[in-house]
Amino acid sequence: MRTAKIERTTGETQISLELNLDGSGKCSVENPIGFFDHMLRSFCKHGLFDLSGSIKGDLNVDQHHLIEDTGIVLGACFNKALGDCAGIFRSGSFIYPMDETLAQAAVDFGGRPFLVCNAGLSGIPLVSLNANGVEASFQTDCFEDFWQAFVNSAQCNLHLDIIRGRSDHHKMEGLFKAAARAIRSAVEIDPRRNGSIPSTKGVIV
Repeated sequence: MRTAKIERTTGETQISLELNLDGSGKCSVENPIGFFDHMLRSFCKHGLFDLSGSIKGDLNVDQHHLIEDTGIVLGACFNKALGDCAGIFRSGSFIYPMDETLAQAAVDFGGRPFLVCNAGLSGIPLVSLNANGVEASFQTDCFEDFWQAFVNSAQCNLHLDIIRGRSDHHKMEGLFKAAARAIRSAVEIDPRRNGSIPSTKGVIV
């Protein structure tokens, strides 16, 4: 089973996530940020990853700590579940159309973290309502922070690009779905590789 459970507790956040790379797309994470919950659910559904756990943080400060630390823990889950990356395809890419938006993601689990993020976001928070009817929001500037934290922990290259688009909601959701499909392609087992390490070095570093 390619699974991992990672916990991170700091003075700012308390995060516990359990990941199954070979799941069916189930997401059951206790998440206090509505739009962020929507993104994680979309990521799991389109990547066919199972993810469970809870995320809590100092939202009285802002959303940055919680969203960034969730990226750290999720990336660490991928890194642990993949181990030495034996037998996987290693790289993958996907172009995801979402209404007026066209989003592209490309990833390589080659052991060296690097993020290129050209999301073209306005920086204006998305406004919503909590379950209790109180106004809430999503800080769009935390989108790139999440993915930077993810690649640092997952030890992968990730390129996220909006080819065209208007809606910040569609841009972010399209990139989460494109990333999910690209990552899914990269971490799947290549039957022709016969369990070997996908690198001429013989090791992923």
